[in-house]
Parts: sequence; C-alpha cells; structure tokens
Amino acid sequence: MKLPIIVLPLLPSTWAYTTLSNSTLVSSSISSPRDSSISHLDPASLLSRILIPRVPGTPGHASVQSHLVEFARTKLHGDWVVEWHNSTSKTPATGDKEVPFQNLVLRRDPPWVSARAKEDRGDTGRLVLAAHYDSLYKPEGFVGAVDSAVPCAMLMEVLRGVDEGLTRMWEKEGTENGGNDGLDPEKGVMVLLLDGEEAWVSWGEDDSLYGSRALAETWENTKYENGNHFDGPLQAISLFVLLDLLGAAGPTVPSYFEKTHWAYENMARIEQRMRGLGVLETKPKTPFLYEAEKQEWFQRGYIQDDHVPFMRRGVDILHIIPTPFPGVWHTMDDDAAHLDVSTIRDWTRIVTAFVAEWMDLEGYMPENEAKGDGGNEAESRYPEKDEL
Repeated sequence: MKLPIIVLPLLPSTWAYTTLSNSTLVSSSISSPRDSSISHLDPASLLSRILIPRVPGTPGHASVQSHLVEFARTKLHGDWVVEWHNSTSKTPATGDKEVPFQNLVLRRDPPWVSARAKEDRGDTGRLVLAAHYDSLYKPEGFVGAVDSAVPCAMLMEVLRGVDEGLTRMWEKEGTENGGNDGLDPEKGVMVLLLDGEEAWVSWGEDDSLYGSRALAETWENTKYENGNHFDGPLQAISLFVLLDLLGAAGPTVPSYFEKTHWAYENMARIEQRMRGLGVLETKPKTPFLYEAEKQEWFQRGYIQDDHVPFMRRGVDILHIIPTPFPGVWHTMDDDAAHLDVSTIRDWTRIVTAFVAEWMDLEGYMPENEAKGDGGNEAESRYPEKDEL
C-alpha cells in the first residue's frame, strides 16, 4: 500500500514526509496518551504538579521547574539535551528588583549529530514546539490551568509519545546508512517552555514576553561557524508551533497566518482523519481546527503571545490558540475544575501525530499497549487509502 508523500513548502526539497497510516493513528501509542502525566485528576501527575501559582522568582515557580526537568530526565530517552536560558529583568510590579526568567529548552537531534558535537553547530533544522509555564502575578493564587499549565504538560507528553519512534528510526538509519552524510540538513525536535509570558501590571512591549524576548534576542546574536546549513538558531527553526489556552471544552482555533496555512491544513487533516477513525474522544459540532479550507481573508492582525519576538525575526509561526478565548481566561476559575480531560487527551493525540508525521515516523511508532478491541474495530472500518 503506497502512502501519500507530502513535500513541505518553503523547506529543502529533501524534507518530505510520509502521511501516517490509519493503522498507526489507531493502533500506535499516538491513540492513547498516558493519563499519568496529563490528568488533572491524579494529584501525582505532571499536570497536577504544574497547577500551582508559579510566578517567576517564587518557590512555586522553582517547584514547577524541578518537576519539568525530572520528567524530562526520567521519562524521556537519554539523548534529550536539557538546557536553561537565563535572563533577568525589572518589572512594573517589582520596581528596581531584577526578576529571574528561565526558559527550559529540550532538544533531540539524530545521534550522529550529537556524536559529532556536544554543542549545537547548525546542521539540524528543528520543529519547535512552545508554551509558557509561568502564571499571573495577580490575582494571588491564580494557577493558570489553560494558561498554560495544560499546554506544558501536553508538550511533555507529546515528546514521550514520539520518543521511542525517534529512537527506532535513527537506530535503523544509523545502522543502514551510517547517518546523514552532511550534505542535507538533519531534522530534530525542540520544545521551549518559556518563562515570563504574563504581564505583571499591564500588557505592553516592556511588560510581557520577558523570556521569549530574551531568548529570541540571544538567538539572533548567536551565529554558527561558516559552512553549516544554518546561520544561527533562528534560521534553524523550520516551524515554531506555539500552544496556548488549551484544555477547556469546545475550542475553536482559526488559521492565523497565510504563510503557514499549509501547516495548519496538515494538522487539521490529522484531526479530521482521527475523528473519522474514532480515535478522538470529543464529538464537537465544530472541529478544533475548523479552517482547513480557508482560502482568503487572513487578518493582518494577530494575537500577542510568545511567538511575536520570533516572528519579528523571520521565523514561521503556527499559533494554536482558541478564538474566542476560554471563558475562564485570566480569572480564578482557570483551574483544574474547569478543564475537560477528553479535550486535553485529544489535543495531545493530534499534536503527537503532527510531530510524528513531520519527523517521518511512519513504521516506527510503538504499538499502543492499551489497545483493545475498539482499536481493531476502528482499523477494520477504515482501511488504508492511497489518497486523502
């Protein structure tokens, strides 16, 4: 059975990938994200441990940082590089006091790249997934469930969802081909858990996006050695996917940017296929990603968020944020009680499949250990097709 090959626009022509098969969507680990990390009902889960006030520079903030690093080091393959990008800034709420902002950077490249150099030297283009992990300074006690504890937990689970597939693929490629010959750029995955997104007093150019502004500036001023595929870290970002305000029931996410509508279409197609296969739990009247057929009327404006410092420096952005915002946004009701666990699991499935497809993991994803008769039934009802 021959599966469609998709060539991504604006990327090197060698960067094509194979559409995930129905059997992979139904029967692999994609179909069953682990509740142990993304459930808000389990007090020991990663998500529950993020659902605390986490204002930069506070004990709660430090606790969440420890939880995220612990998850990365104990639940993911050892080849993930865990780094911090640190900066400080004054805020309108803290006067002359310098507040620390710390972005957590997780990346995994092909092992032969890691073997050639411990540092990033510019031969790997990366799919970047991002969310912010800080919470509002006021009101006191705000936990920011959709904003953005859930996206952070989702991204960690997405990494775990593709981790074994990456290992299998790269082990095979390394055995059969000895790795890339260096003539074409490699593909890797990076997650940015960004700090200081929230305004301390009132949203503005100087009171918001503290971590992302500092990181984008640092990467703009970082240059690789001559002769590499990319000039610097910003140029090595193939696509910057920012998740925000996810976890409430009934989200509707439009396509914000014409330049990256192709990526939105790909993710929307995955959602559509997974709904048809019976993989997703939710049954909304309107799909989460409802503008796949959009042809025009892209607005010139955009929502202010952590993508802006990168977008202003030429990075392609896919912004996954609902419009309208969830009703609990920036209220004390943005808590665990107002989350929808089925929606969280479905978003995790969709994004995991998007990453797996981008990284060309068809044939490498592990089988879903929890697969039951329902999965087999769905697979039999929806046989493979040559065309979408």
